[in-house]
Amino acid sequence: MKSVYSISPLSVGGAPTKPPADRPGKTSVRDFARPHRPGARLPEFLASLPHVRAGTELREVIAAVLRARVRQRMILWGLSGQVLRAGLGPLLADLIFHGFVGGIAMDGATLVHDFETAVSGKLSDDGEAAGGGVDGVSEETGLLINEMAAEAVHRGIGLGEAAGRLLVSGRVRVRHATESVLVAAYRERVPVTVHLAIGVDTPDTHRTTDGASLGAASHHDFRLLCALVKQMHTGGVYLNWSSTVVVPETFLKAASVVRNLGVPLEAITTANFDLSRHGPLHANGKRPIRGGAAGERSRNYAITGHHEIMLPLVAAALIEGASGVTLGGRRTPKLPTR
Repeated sequence: MKSVYSISPLSVGGAPTKPPADRPGKTSVRDFARPHRPGARLPEFLASLPHVRAGTELREVIAAVLRARVRQRMILWGLSGQVLRAGLGPLLADLIFHGFVGGIAMDGATLVHDFETAVSGKLSDDGEAAGGGVDGVSEETGLLINEMAAEAVHRGIGLGEAAGRLLVSGRVRVRHATESVLVAAYRERVPVTVHLAIGVDTPDTHRTTDGASLGAASHHDFRLLCALVKQMHTGGVYLNWSSTVVVPETFLKAASVVRNLGVPLEAITTANFDLSRHGPLHANGKRPIRGGAAGERSRNYAITGHHEIMLPLVAAALIEGASGVTLGGRRTPKLPTR
């Protein structure tokens, strides 16, 4: 049957061809994954990952963090409550003690979850405050977090520092200090900034809520985050483990403030770890990225996967790298812990 179209398919008979050996390719067998060897340690596992796509990118992110630690550049972590609900607080606390965390930016849910982890060792899966009560508002959590905000304003500090201060003060019974990011950060003098969207978190509905104090404490933390981001210039790293809009968007705004004040933020690394490639850091990932001098350039990565799998893998690789073992074919210097 004759086609009704006025155009016929193009003939490819005259198209030139090349021998297989002369054909360019992005991947060769040298880049392929290697089968796992029984008894192999983590560095061998990392080296066995394919040297393509996320396999290469994961090693590059780990290498950037290790370099930043050696060069004493800022390593920032952005956290959402999902990270703590995945049970990863102890790993983050350990990374703080090993010097892999220069600052932490978190949202209100993360503050609630870490506080309740430290105090009761329990948190709810749906994001509401543990401990029951009307509409999920825990009396102790709502009362004390709002007290933190008032104390922060009184002392001229941020909400993150006020939270750590309260948890180590002895005024609150802390049953699980070793699992708390806030406790570890405060003890190691690692700045924590809390970025609120008032009305989103359960303490905002408590009878003692003072929006002015919450806003002032959170704004102090935004300016503190700007100071931390400024220290990323030439070699710093930002690792985003947040599916919410608040934390990555706040980081982007802080980067904009720093640049407007004359610091170009060159040669930095940002990496977004999430279940999917979405959100402000991915969509606007090129915004904080610019090239650097002396052959260095900035890089932006997006690595998908569950936090409860990816963060333990990254944490283990960093701890191994700090011990001077070979990761992915390159030996890393042995680094002292704090």
